[in-house]
Formats: sequence, structure tokens, C-alpha cells
Amino acid sequence: MDLNTVVELRDARSRGTWRPGDAWLGGGTYLFSEPQPHIRRLLDLSRMGWEPLRVTAAGDLEIAATCTIAELSRFARGADRPAAPLVEQCCRAFLASWKIWNLATIGGNLCNGLPAGPMISLTAALDGVCTLLAQDGGVREVPVKDFVLGAGVKDLRPGELLRSITLPARALASRTAFRQASLYGLGRSGALVIGARDPIDGELALTVTASTVRPIQLRFAVPPNAEAVREAVGYGIRPEEYFDDIHGLPAWRRHMTFRYAEEIRRELVEGEDR
Repeated sequence: MDLNTVVELRDARSRGTWRPGDAWLGGGTYLFSEPQPHIRRLLDLSRMGWEPLRVTAAGDLEIAATCTIAELSRFARGADRPAAPLVEQCCRAFLASWKIWNLATIGGNLCNGLPAGPMISLTAALDGVCTLLAQDGGVREVPVKDFVLGAGVKDLRPGELLRSITLPARALASRTAFRQASLYGLGRSGALVIGARDPIDGELALTVTASTVRPIQLRFAVPPNAEAVREAVGYGIRPEEYFDDIHGLPAWRRHMTFRYAEEIRRELVEGEDR
């Protein structure tokens, strides 16, 4: 897509005053996919020099906003964390070509805030925390599950930049289960539910995305039975929070959410007892 309203491409390392019409440019797979008539200037992040993935001294995984899907996938395939397979499952949920994998960024997927964004699913399920940089040098930390507020709505202030997402070591040690549904063989996710069982206290967390307008996390301090999960999904997700578009009606998305939540409960709770 030729963004013919853009009059300037600027290196993001050059500090300047943020103004209306500015936009951060990461991989550009969304920006250049459709008209963006409101954008006048692109601030290119490609030369920021951020290390794509870094394991901290505490064992946490810091993912730079400019890390690509391909880089994350390669890292996960060589990792020995129990939750590593979940990374590849979420990367594959893109159903995208290798060209997109090598350009699309983790930060871009989060900042689009789309219900079907699989990097939102992944990082919310693993208790990810966003580090946000303000124009005045201030730093904020926001959990991923609270960063996406609705379909395309994010907790981003004017000029604020998503620097990285940190996944805690404890979450990476969780046993996980993944369920995804689409109306089409190569279609966008209509429902995506991830379960994570805490390695220390056994708490079960169910993270619902794609079927809902924002990530919704349901936690169970003790291993739940089928009725407990059914009640949590029924009362924890309001009817208006189910997404409605060409990729699935709310009633179908709700049905699949109930079904997958129970399947995951059986896999992570009952499967452990066998």
C-alpha cells in the first residue's frame, strides 16, 4: 500500500516533538496493508538496536517490541522451558507467509490490539508485562491483559512507545494447553483459549482471546471441576464482550469458549491425576 499522505520518514533514534499524524514504524506489515490517511510522518524503529530476546538474571524472558515472529519462533524451538511449545503454537496461529513472519513484530501485534492477535494471546497467558516509554522519558509497566482494552483499543498515551514485553520465569515454567478455532481452514482465529498451570502452587489460569474483544483471564486457586469452569466462563465474560465480525458470531464464539475451557481443564487438571 502506497501511504501517499506520509511526507516524512524519520529515524526514531532522533528525538523530536511528537505531533498529530506521527506513527511508530516497526515491521510495517499492518501499516502498509491498508490506507492510513491520518498518518503524516513515520518514525522508523528498525535502527534502535534492541536485542530481540534476552533472558534476565532472574530467568525472565524480555522480548523487544521489534522482535519478529520468526526470531521468537526460532528461540522457542531451542528453549527447554515447559511453556516453550505454546510459543510456537501461537506463532503458527498467524497462518502467515514466511515474508510476514520475517517482518511482523511482536510489538506491532500487541499495539494493533486486534482480538485475534496471537501474540496478545501468548503474552497475556504467560503473565507478560509491557514496558512503555513516554516522550518525556517516563516509564510505565502494564500487564498485557490490561494493555488491550477492546477491539483495537490500547492503553497507549500519545507518543508512548512499547519498548518490550517481559514474560516471568515462573510463567515460562507452567504446563500449558492451547485451543484455537476458525471458521475457515486458513482463517483468522475466532476463538483462542490458553490454559497455564502454575508450577509452584498449581493455580490454573484460563486466558480467553479472539472470541472476546479483549484478553480475559480466569484464575482458579484450587483445581476446578467442570461446574466451576462453566460458572467462571459464564459469569466472567459479559455477553457484550464477545466479538462480532465476519469471522464468527458471538453465539458461536461463546460456545467454543465454553468447550475449549472444559477441554483444557481436563487436560491440565484431570490429566495430571491419571
